[in-house]
Amino acid sequence: MKILVINCGSSSLKFQLIDSDTEQCVAKGLCERIGIEGSMITYSPAGGEKEKTVTPMANHTQAIQLVLNALTNEKTGVVKDLSEIGAVGHRIVHGGEKFSTSTIIDDEVMAAIEACNDLAPLHNPANLIGINACKELMPTTPMVAVFDTAFHQTMPEEAYLYGIPYEYYKKYKIRRYGFHGTSHAFVSKRAAEFLNVPYESLKTIVCHLGNGASISAVKNGQCIDTSMGLTPLEGLIMGTRSGDIDPAVIEFLANKEGMSVNDVLNVLNKKSGVLGLSDNLSSDFRDIEDGYFKGDENAVRAMKTFCYRVAKYIGAYAAAMNGVDVICFTAGVGENGPLVRSLVCEHLGYLGVTIDEEQNNKRGDDTVISTPDSRTKVMFIPTNEELAIARETYRLVK
Repeated sequence: MKILVINCGSSSLKFQLIDSDTEQCVAKGLCERIGIEGSMITYSPAGGEKEKTVTPMANHTQAIQLVLNALTNEKTGVVKDLSEIGAVGHRIVHGGEKFSTSTIIDDEVMAAIEACNDLAPLHNPANLIGINACKELMPTTPMVAVFDTAFHQTMPEEAYLYGIPYEYYKKYKIRRYGFHGTSHAFVSKRAAEFLNVPYESLKTIVCHLGNGASISAVKNGQCIDTSMGLTPLEGLIMGTRSGDIDPAVIEFLANKEGMSVNDVLNVLNKKSGVLGLSDNLSSDFRDIEDGYFKGDENAVRAMKTFCYRVAKYIGAYAAAMNGVDVICFTAGVGENGPLVRSLVCEHLGYLGVTIDEEQNNKRGDDTVISTPDSRTKVMFIPTNEELAIARETYRLVK
């Protein structure tokens, strides 16, 4: 069965067509600037040349139509007609408490996703637009929702509650939800497979480090804690997000700078993180790394602060699980940033971590970067959220 995986943003749409039998990507691409002048589709069939086409896309329905046209194109398409696409898997950012697993989409599911719009105002409405666009163009094809938050629904109450009046949890479901769940699930399971250890007997810390970053503690096959909260703003310092701060900073800045709460939140979401710490040098970790090696004090400050925060969360989660067997780095920075991995692991001597720098400087497939005598294994594992979504979709529709 061929599964179309859709990841919809407010003005973008990523897609992959995956063969569920071989688990290979047959084609992939990206629609950019949907509803904006200069919209473009990038399409890459497996083994073929990447194509970029500038073409109007007034809405997501038109974008989906262009995706389907590319997949069925006589010259560069990878399917003869849409009947070869057995199902569509949609990445949904927020499922609230309603969904602890992936689910086939029906009207009730659509309503439940919409009910979470307040919790993810930038993402869930766009996700719904993508679903509706696919339903319009592929009305008989089954659709599956795979939630970023679902993997973290196994967190115990003491991990997900905030220290605020309990009535706000009862009234508004204000609590920690966590995100990047599809990636955390994929990587923690892959670590168990790679190490040939039962998933249910492993204590794993997954560090999903990219422009957005989060850490999870996975004990005996279940997530027991994760760094992001009600929104993706909580937790680690990120590309442009502040991560954990004293909440009183919001009032302090509002009073000092004459800003509204929304203005301050905009600063915390879009102007903070390594971008803010580096005095606006860059939000791209590659630029920060280059500056670090050149001795740029702004880059050094941002890099060291980021790595310290990662190491601190690893320590917290080792305590939460009463130990850790393996620490996994993943996502853009986690997979491709030997400097970040090295600086983080400098803090982990108490866990018996020692790093083989030759292994640490490798790139590519799953790699153990700790030495054979390291008490805690450390490795990097390339994440594959699209494959994880395709697997969940196939499991539900087969």
